[in-house]
Amino acid sequence: MTASVGQIIRSHGRRFIVEANGQTYDCTTRGKRVDYACGDIVDILVQNQEQAVIERSHERRSLLYRQDDWKTKVIAANVTRILFVVAAVPSPNEELLGRCLIAAEAGDIDPVIVVNKCDLPETAALLEKLQLYVKLGYKLVTLSAKQDFTPLKPLLHGHTSVLVGQSGMGKSTLTNALLPEANARIGDISTALDSGRHTTTHATLYHLDESSQLIDSPGLQEFGLKHLKAVDLTHYFPELRRYIGQCRFHNCTHRVEPNCAIINAAEKGEIAAHRLGLLQRLTQELSKAPL
Repeated sequence: MTASVGQIIRSHGRRFIVEANGQTYDCTTRGKRVDYACGDIVDILVQNQEQAVIERSHERRSLLYRQDDWKTKVIAANVTRILFVVAAVPSPNEELLGRCLIAAEAGDIDPVIVVNKCDLPETAALLEKLQLYVKLGYKLVTLSAKQDFTPLKPLLHGHTSVLVGQSGMGKSTLTNALLPEANARIGDISTALDSGRHTTTHATLYHLDESSQLIDSPGLQEFGLKHLKAVDLTHYFPELRRYIGQCRFHNCTHRVEPNCAIINAAEKGEIAAHRLGLLQRLTQELSKAPL
């Protein structure tokens, strides 16, 4: 048996595909540990030409994951850029976008909003709605994965990027465009339910070039943030940071307290009402405070 260092390029529950020394190995783990993620750098013990055991993981630069009341779902490790793919059809979930941006802020990962299917007539209204996020400093790029994906290419260079978003937004189509040989599976979209079937079931890492990697993740319908603390939330909203420390009460939850700087700013139109609503819902969710 030989020790080596590799990278997890695919995760399948309790089994992982690791790339090391130009080869791929089907790996199990020591003990019951399964909290490894696609993108992790790991030490492996090679058993034969096809199999190895993951001994341990190296320190992560970042970790993107979601957590609800029941479980934690690790999405990807060591990513430097999140590409949140959205389209006008099926109907986009702005709550999901807001939560993903918070996860990016908390994980110190650079987010980019990718508006796919830009040739759809409904896209104009979506772009108008998303201007709020551009004003907050977030990058936004528009494209049609089926026609021209080149606007995205400069944003991928030198990064380990992860594609996230609702099912049906075209993540797999975009992966196919960037990496035709990847042959990512594309599913039919149920227009009757106005929702997408999961087209990717496991996170997979692809090499774009020597310095750029792309991780395609399963479609998301929700994004739990139970791993965050309610008291830290305002730091993850760019427009709220200027108001930190200005509330009457130092432990203000920004929900019902008098002389709350953030509520006052929202009433003056300085903060979007739905962004305050997201803050308040998350505060309640993370602190289990009564409504």
